[in-house]
Amino acid sequence: MAIDFTLTAQQRELQLASRKFAREVLADARAAEKLATPEQRFLATKPTYEAMVAAGYLRKCIPAPAGGDNAGMIDMAILAEEFYSVNPSVTLTMLGSVLGLLPLQLGGTPEQCQRLLAPFLKTSGAPLAAFCSSEPGGSANAASPPPGEGVRTTARREGDNWLINGRKKWVSSATGWNREGADLLTVVCRTDPAAAPDAAISIIAVQGPVTGLVFERAIDSIGHRAHLVPQFGFQNVAAPHHNLLGKQGAGLALTAAAFTGTAALVGIFGVALMRAAFAFALDFARSEKRGGVHPIIEHQAVGYALADAKTTIEAARTLSWRACHALDTQSPAAEELAVQAKIFGSEAAVRVITDLMRVVGIDSYDHEAPFGGLLQDALALPIFDGGNLGIRRRQLHTMFKSRDYSPLAASGAV
Repeated sequence: MAIDFTLTAQQRELQLASRKFAREVLADARAAEKLATPEQRFLATKPTYEAMVAAGYLRKCIPAPAGGDNAGMIDMAILAEEFYSVNPSVTLTMLGSVLGLLPLQLGGTPEQCQRLLAPFLKTSGAPLAAFCSSEPGGSANAASPPPGEGVRTTARREGDNWLINGRKKWVSSATGWNREGADLLTVVCRTDPAAAPDAAISIIAVQGPVTGLVFERAIDSIGHRAHLVPQFGFQNVAAPHHNLLGKQGAGLALTAAAFTGTAALVGIFGVALMRAAFAFALDFARSEKRGGVHPIIEHQAVGYALADAKTTIEAARTLSWRACHALDTQSPAAEELAVQAKIFGSEAAVRVITDLMRVVGIDSYDHEAPFGGLLQDALALPIFDGGNLGIRRRQLHTMFKSRDYSPLAASGAV
């Protein structure tokens, strides 16, 4: 039976090194979340992000065939869990850049990859990439035919350039460190206003600094307080025609492939937050008597709550790793497993953190305990990178309706 969840020696080394780096470097950057404005908080994390790049962690997120040091999605999951359990904001800045690079890696030509990936393969600086998909008013129905609007950002040919106009929102780090744009923007836009949605939308790479990028505001988000998610516009932003990624009109498929690649990692984000909450609750239960004779872990109700939480953590991690393995091996079940990992891990995180707050009691409501911040970060997971209600319908429900769908395929039985 080819099932083995034992980490290789290299993966165990990655896990321990990432854990040490998170504890020694990322933990201190949580102080940035106390600053007044979203941009101040984001800028305060730049030295930490530079340290991540210098230590080679951005390279570890870029596949070896593209020039990086990543051996697969399971390695990404191992790294992401260690980092995100300590500092979700800075971790999301790095992994948001990885998402920004995915359309290039999935749809770009060798020449495009060599040219546009170069800044991200260095171990210096603070390069940012951003996948500009979401728009004001929502992008859940990006493929909606008329009279629906679908993707509203447009790109028209003018000579050897594309001219991009429109607005975007909720795009990680898109306006960069100085409002001049990330080093690379991969922009979802409508390149043929007359075509059907599945032939009208493309992805174009825009290199920063970006002339014509109009900063509107930095969203003061509930969680991930030191991660930048701006609202901004494009006003005749020029990009060379040869920066079109993949075929013109194939942008929806490329977008779906990019988000499938990150869905399994959202499940791991949930694992990381639950893990941090569990560690605190377990230590609390072992040491606190709350006026009684014995530590509260001796009470059955507390033991049951801890057991349920730990079981959920292990189940979510296993499903996410399974999804990552399916992506690495290009299994036909990869999309189903990745979406399930996102739904299960993200929704479990909100529930488990709340349950563990009940174990700790009123002291969990104090910001001296980690639960408030963990719950604020967890609330984003079911609603970003494709909200869970939407991906249930657009992906799983659509999959189930297909006459070719086998309910045993994802189990490996077919």
